Amino acid sequence: MENTPGIKNIAVNKKARFEYFVIQTYEAGIVLTGTEVKSLREGKISFTDGYVEIKDGEAWLNAVHISEYSHGNRENHHPVRNRKLLLNKSEIKKLQVKVAEKGLTVIPLSAYFSNGKVKIEIAVARGKKLYDKRETIQKKDVQRDIARRMKS
Repeated sequence: MENTPGIKNIAVNKKARFEYFVIQTYEAGIVLTGTEVKSLREGKISFTDGYVEIKDGEAWLNAVHISEYSHGNRENHHPVRNRKLLLNKSEIKKLQVKVAEKGLTVIPLSAYFSNGKVKIEIAVARGKKLYDKRETIQKKDVQRDIARRMKS
């Protein structure tokens, strides 16, 4: 996704890959108001506690905070509203089947502009246990040490 023409990264959910094992990813469009898009251009989004819910054959992005636009007026958006995701019916059905499995959830990974449109990368994920998180930290430390030794 990085260094691809026409794609500008807005934000990445850094905790997602630490808290979850990512199984499968999808790209989804999102229904936004004008002030939300302007706020996203300023990079004002937080994925903390965000998740995707499938309701009545539609995918909804919940608990994602997009700050109010700084130059907005009384028509400004509510920061933590539920936003509809734009996916194919077949993709929504696949997500619904995956979420029905025990221990799987759908979380947002990143937001970016693709040819002027806001896209959200979502993932089917399984939560990590405490020992898995420790293992991840240990691997990061080893990689950092190797990089430090190679540099000197």
